[in-house]
Amino acid sequence: MNPEMWPGQPYPLGASYDGIGTNFALFSEVADRVELCLFDERGKEQRLDLAEVDGYVWHSFLPGTGPGQRYGYRVHGPHYPEIGLRCNETKLLVDPYARAIDGEVTWDPDVYGYPLGGDDRQRHDADSAPYVPRSVVTSPWFAWGDDRPLRTPWHETVLYEIHVGLAGGFAGVQRLLPQLLELGVTAIEL
Repeated sequence: MNPEMWPGQPYPLGASYDGIGTNFALFSEVADRVELCLFDERGKEQRLDLAEVDGYVWHSFLPGTGPGQRYGYRVHGPHYPEIGLRCNETKLLVDPYARAIDGEVTWDPDVYGYPLGGDDRQRHDADSAPYVPRSVVTSPWFAWGDDRPLRTPWHETVLYEIHVGLAGGFAGVQRLLPQLLELGVTAIEL
């Protein structure tokens, strides 16, 4: 049984939960058809067409669909590798605007859009869904508990921009905090 689908909105892109349901929006200038693929807890896939298109954004609203829902897209359209068009509906795509992703890629030959070891312009139509991660609908609300914004006035704000590299990661940033506080830094941007 297909869930009820409403037209939805083209923006924001990605999956946006509003407390009633989720708006799904994906940009594709070349698609002929876009399928939203919903996955249940056992991994069973249900495909729904995103029938609304505005300015190359395919979209629909699914009432009752909320945080935790796993999903992906299948894009139907031209396959002309010579000019960079590689639509292949047998390949499950992660939402480029997903706020969360579940799972990892298993580098099976079926993940690739062409036969491994062969001509990369030839289509490989095996289903990639068993081997790729899923996008996840998230809640826009966060329970901060007793934590509150500092509300430092702009004229008293000292902002420090820092790059979080692989070497030190967030632990490296944590070690820097006492020095930054001593310098009068009131906020850091990662």
